[in-house]
Amino acid sequence: MKQNAIIWPEEYLPGTTDNYCSNEVIVKGLTTLDIWPLLNDPFQWPTYYANSSDIEFENNGQTEFSGNTRFRFKTFGFPIEAEITEHVPPSAGEPARIAWHGWAEGDADTKLDVIHAWLIEDLSGGRVRILTQESQIGKPALALATQKPNPMINGHQDWLDGLVAAARSKQ
Repeated sequence: MKQNAIIWPEEYLPGTTDNYCSNEVIVKGLTTLDIWPLLNDPFQWPTYYANSSDIEFENNGQTEFSGNTRFRFKTFGFPIEAEITEHVPPSAGEPARIAWHGWAEGDADTKLDVIHAWLIEDLSGGRVRILTQESQIGKPALALATQKPNPMINGHQDWLDGLVAAARSKQ
């Protein structure tokens, strides 16, 4: 069985940036339709992922992502400005996708630039695959890449585990 992959802009191609992390879970008993609403509505993130806070949409009143949505949030201690770059809701036989370009303004020592992408796809046997990957550029990314344990890998695993638990609690 072929599994789908994240679509990367060339500048953020894994292995060419200052930091890259990839986390994935495959779980039985959930579908893309169970996961999507929890990920597509960032105001729900803090209910299952403690490392996200202060979510704001540039267009006040909007609560879910759509193409080119601009938003802000805090994660890993960084205030992040972000814009949705890929938004593909679930459809039969195709993976759902969300990706955003995020950045933290600053000088050469504090500026951070990332692409964070998600792929959610239904698999045979009543399983769902949730893949999240992030590719980062900047000195803060270099610092994160050398920390042990890796805070990005551990943080994103917490996000995945919380997302799955939240989806299960809504069944």
